[in-house]
Amino acid sequence: MPNCKTLVNYTGTPQQEEQLRQVIEKYKGQPGAAMPVLQEAQEIFGYLPEEVQVIIANGLDLPLSEIYGIASFYAQFTMNPKGQYRISVCLGTACYVKGAAAIVEAVEKHLNIRNGGITPDGKFSLDCCRCIGACGLAPVMMINDEVYGKLTPEKVVEILNSYN
Repeated sequence: MPNCKTLVNYTGTPQQEEQLRQVIEKYKGQPGAAMPVLQEAQEIFGYLPEEVQVIIANGLDLPLSEIYGIASFYAQFTMNPKGQYRISVCLGTACYVKGAAAIVEAVEKHLNIRNGGITPDGKFSLDCCRCIGACGLAPVMMINDEVYGKLTPEKVVEILNSYN
């Protein structure tokens, strides 16, 4: 990757890069190829760091700004790595009214990360979201696909400790 700085968070392997190059070849020349290539790239890497976007732009003969524009526009894409355990804390109205801010604070304090962050060991990442769809259990958080409801800051610490 010429003229591309190395980012601390990038952890791609040569095998992943080869998979990506195969995906690019599969779609190259097709109208709208960027979208499915970005989707498959995110499946391969777990996120879309700058290095991956550069490979896609070069492989599809598109400007990097176009690839970045697509990746930053659609909510399905992330440019930040996610942890082995992806924590989502709901900040929807029902959760917020029932104390979601204290839940976020408890997660941030216990894991020493902020919203959008990842622990240095890559074990946990934290993202706040608008609604999980479990309003009757407010306040709610998810860890990967597991929903935890009727939370208190103390319960959050117990739950997080169970993942160690």
